[in-house]
Amino acid sequence: MTIRMHRGLFAAVFLLALFVSAGLVTAQDNDIVFPTSELTLHTESGDYPLVVEVATSSPQRQRGLMYRTALDRGHGMIFDFGQSRPASMWMANTLIPLDMVFIRADGTVSGFHEQAEPESKAIISSSEPVRYVLEIGGGEAEAYGLKPGDTVSGPTIDK
Repeated sequence: MTIRMHRGLFAAVFLLALFVSAGLVTAQDNDIVFPTSELTLHTESGDYPLVVEVATSSPQRQRGLMYRTALDRGHGMIFDFGQSRPASMWMANTLIPLDMVFIRADGTVSGFHEQAEPESKAIISSSEPVRYVLEIGGGEAEAYGLKPGDTVSGPTIDK
């Protein structure tokens, strides 16, 4: 190898190390870690505790529940966008049906989409700006009797 090639290789390795240390590149998507928290859905039919993984960073929100083959009842993922905004999701690379619950900054349910089709690239959007999207197993929204105006509480929901 020439000196020029060594310098180029060194520069490439240095930049890769810099991006990895800054969290811009990971070795595998499996390296994304989700903290967990508890939420409670408050509906007319009762209060339902949930254990959720919390997605607040862009890599976490991009990964979501992709590649999962199962999701236990009473478990899910909450996406926190940090501020209210129109939310759009899709199911590409998601292998299980999900219900998507759109939640305002004050914890009230704006609306939801039931039984999102696994691996679909169809865009599922909130009808208004929301701060959070809660993903739970397909069919759970109906089982909980969830309706717009119901509330969600827990440490990950700012009040």
